[in-house]
Amino acid sequence: MRVLGIETSCDETAAAFYCDERGVVAHALYSQVEMHARYGGVVPELASRDHVRKLVPLIREVMDRAGEPVDGVAYTSGPGLVGALLVGAALGRSLAYAWGVPAVEVHHMEAHLLAPMLAPDRPEFPFLALLVSGGHTQLVAVEALGRYTLLGESVDDAAGEAFDKTAKLMGLGYPGGPAISKLAQQGTPGRFHFPRPMTHKPGLDFSFSGLKTSALNTWQNHRDEPNAKADIARAFEDAVVDTLAQKCQRALEETGMPRLVIAGGVSANGPLREALSRLARDLGVEVFYPPLAYCTDNAAMVAYAGAQHLGRGESAGLGIRVQPRWPMM
Repeated sequence: MRVLGIETSCDETAAAFYCDERGVVAHALYSQVEMHARYGGVVPELASRDHVRKLVPLIREVMDRAGEPVDGVAYTSGPGLVGALLVGAALGRSLAYAWGVPAVEVHHMEAHLLAPMLAPDRPEFPFLALLVSGGHTQLVAVEALGRYTLLGESVDDAAGEAFDKTAKLMGLGYPGGPAISKLAQQGTPGRFHFPRPMTHKPGLDFSFSGLKTSALNTWQNHRDEPNAKADIARAFEDAVVDTLAQKCQRALEETGMPRLVIAGGVSANGPLREALSRLARDLGVEVFYPPLAYCTDNAAMVAYAGAQHLGRGESAGLGIRVQPRWPMM
């Protein structure tokens, strides 16, 4: 199965060629981060227009590098920004029709969940998945492709969203996650201590809005002190990492899952990977991550997910449909 994958859910324009036998043959990505940074976040209309400009050249580049036809086209149908999704869906469905091959709609978060399958050391089913990104923080029990059970999720801000908002209030720019992580390396551990939200309550849900408020109050009270910004960044990152690790431990103990998968943009965070690797060793479970190139939004994960669904005989109709809000479970 050879699949062209297309990703345009937010502020990354991407295309990739995946083959069952050879893996990711070619992939290309254009990030709009620089364009949106001046506004402190993604501007939907600008994102959509930029996808229109960039997507066709990226697809041509990928197809030229692959040098062979496809057996199907996979595109992100949701969740995401409606205008951005429409760009990828319209082009993906049209190409499939013109080439006489099936098309398949891909759920963006399912693509993230399956991204660790692109690593040389790939997990087997079943596993516990921590999906942690700008818009989602979820714990999911994964029995097989398409068999997912939601165990817990954020009741307010997702972890990545909290990173972005905290970075913005301290003037660190956009995107916030990498900015806070870089600054946190210069911070003094333990100078400030933020709460680990909902870790003392039963259940597997998350909440990060109060943590963001703690960071804001601390910043307002200590902003003029030496190294305060770096120390707050360190305390914030430590709190997010500890919270995610504690919830993962609870979920692993409750489900008895033998494997832990971490996926989504925040899965690239170094301290988070270290904390979850320690947790996995302590509990005697395996832990898996996507390759760093496939942690943030990309088309390789979309092509892989599409190949799995196309291989089961699934395909989209002739209509062009997007789902800005699309529950995975």
